[in-house]
Amino acid sequence: MSVPYAKVIVNPAAGGCSIHREWPRISKQLRDIGLSFDYEYTERVGHAIELARMAVDTGYRYLIAVGGDGTVNEVANGILCSTGSGSTILGIVSAGTACSFARSVGIPQDYTGACSLLTGQGRLLIDVGVVEYKSEGQSSQRFFVNEAGVGFDAAVVEASKRLPKHFGPTIKYYACVVRGLRSLFSYRNKRIALCTENKIEAMCAFTVVVANGRYTGGGMYIAPHAELDDGLLDMVIVGDAGKFELLKIWPTLYSGSHITHPKIRVARVTSITIQSSERVLIEADGELLGECPASFWVLPSALTIVV
Repeated sequence: MSVPYAKVIVNPAAGGCSIHREWPRISKQLRDIGLSFDYEYTERVGHAIELARMAVDTGYRYLIAVGGDGTVNEVANGILCSTGSGSTILGIVSAGTACSFARSVGIPQDYTGACSLLTGQGRLLIDVGVVEYKSEGQSSQRFFVNEAGVGFDAAVVEASKRLPKHFGPTIKYYACVVRGLRSLFSYRNKRIALCTENKIEAMCAFTVVVANGRYTGGGMYIAPHAELDDGLLDMVIVGDAGKFELLKIWPTLYSGSHITHPKIRVARVTSITIQSSERVLIEADGELLGECPASFWVLPSALTIVV
């Protein structure tokens, strides 16, 4: 089976703007492996969605996202909003600050290793999550490929947006970690009403992660049993834990052993609704979206990716 001509969508701001510097080397690597392609740079938030949708609608059947989780999310959204999503494949060159989705599907974290897969025949048909949320008083929808977070996760994403854009990927990652720890001490757990499959439960929660993939936050093994092709979402609820208790939990997030903690609960679901009388933020694949109320559900076997 021949590899189709590709549209490569490059986020030059990814990885603390390192992709702008690295793109000549990445493009040479793509040509060296025999890939035929043209490319476009993204210019603003949301631009990759427009570029991807237009590419598929005009006949491209192979799109490659060069960047981190946010870039992959946008390109996937563009494909899924197009007229040819069922016959289009998505390739990924993991080259951003956080590449959690690439880690979840086993794509190498370095661009050399990621590029080496792109002319191969490995394919994986994955589920996709959908979130409906409020943004500026209006209802909106977004697809997510890896995870969505309600509460603290989204608050950290909001805080990280204020970091300087021109850090390199390593410095930006550690700056995000520091910003996350600072957010922890100022963050207040939220009272929410959670509905899963006709069961309503009121609780005070630190965060709720709705996971399709296993990893988030640049290496946290948040949902160790999640499968990208099982038709289910793994819901990880971190309950009403105090600050010092959460600091003890934090290191266990990288091994997956956090799921045994008495204030953490994991459930496999097909749909979830979360409401709150408080302002509770929502992120998806590391991109800040809006606020609750929010509903999440799964679209089984919705997107084909190169692995």
